[in-house]
Amino acid sequence: MSMIDALVQELEREAETTRRVLERVPDNRLGWKPHDRSMSLGQLSLHVATIPGNIAKIAAQPRFEAPNFVHPAATSAAELIPAFEQSIADARQVLRSMDDQRLQDLWSLVDGDRVVMSMPVGAVVRTIMLNHWYHHRGQLAVYLRQVGVPVPSIYGPSADENPFLAPSASTVSV
Repeated sequence: MSMIDALVQELEREAETTRRVLERVPDNRLGWKPHDRSMSLGQLSLHVATIPGNIAKIAAQPRFEAPNFVHPAATSAAELIPAFEQSIADARQVLRSMDDQRLQDLWSLVDGDRVVMSMPVGAVVRTIMLNHWYHHRGQLAVYLRQVGVPVPSIYGPSADENPFLAPSASTVSV
């Protein structure tokens, strides 16, 4: 199996999990923040929904100008899944347009003439697209807990769901 095939399979597998988390985002709490310096629930949710496609497009370029990192917020929970589906489709398309040799090419983040960082395209996909996505998905799970929403199973049981038990036994009783 090629490295590209493995990355696409991982993207697809993790997309299923991310979808479950995004589907839980409550429309009436999008402005909630755990701290003044934190992203709002609406910002973090939209960021999680769009990371794969946005970063895949960035990784497809040999050089990328350092952005200002403004995080728009979802205006409704209903926009998250369509944005997510588009992001996954974009990431899938970009990855499938590459081959394993392309993953070895050098990519650079620049600020004008200054190179901020350089790494192989494969490292951009692994660290900035996938690992970064998982990191923020974990934050989103904590946000859900903080606003009283049951957290879905991600890699195993959560306090609210156990995928290893029969559906009637997987809910928490009080």
